Amino acid sequence: MNKRILAATLGAAVLAFPVADAGAAEYRIDPAHSVVQFKISHLGYSWMIGVFDRISGSFVYDPAAGPGGQKVAVEIETASIDTGHAERDKHLRSPGFLNVKKFPRASFVSTGYEGGAGGGTMKGNLTLMGVTKPIVIAVKKVGEGDDPWGGYRAGFEGTVRIDRRDFNAGRMLGPASESMDFFLSLEGIRQ
Repeated sequence: MNKRILAATLGAAVLAFPVADAGAAEYRIDPAHSVVQFKISHLGYSWMIGVFDRISGSFVYDPAAGPGGQKVAVEIETASIDTGHAERDKHLRSPGFLNVKKFPRASFVSTGYEGGAGGGTMKGNLTLMGVTKPIVIAVKKVGEGDDPWGGYRAGFEGTVRIDRRDFNAGRMLGPASESMDFFLSLEGIRQ
């Protein structure tokens, strides 16, 4: 029961997967095999690509429950941003951008799912830098099955574009840098 309460209160990212009622299979997100990647234009001249390395959360994948029973909760540690350049990462963690000391976590909590067992759209609330806004993530099932350690896993991917201005996410770097594209890959272990 404590695992279910914790999962429900994570209030959490970047994502798009089912969490249904008591009869459904609950999955704990495997952080070693899950990632939230982003891409943003740098002044309109090139792309800056990075990841958030530390994510957690849970989902329930139950195709029999139908779209109405599907939900997810994902949490991202904002200080885990990694663009492959230490000085830039330090700058992105600063109060001028993500302000990770004041806002150490970003989260996504689903509010509804439309689609089938193989994919669809997950609606939910993204909280970033203390601002909560609704977003819609395009979701696709990657696969599911037994793992070599006696467990059972399911994996999904999702994509979404957000406008940084909606979340007060750092200073403006010109029109080409106002939106960010996210790619999410989540693998969960059935509990």
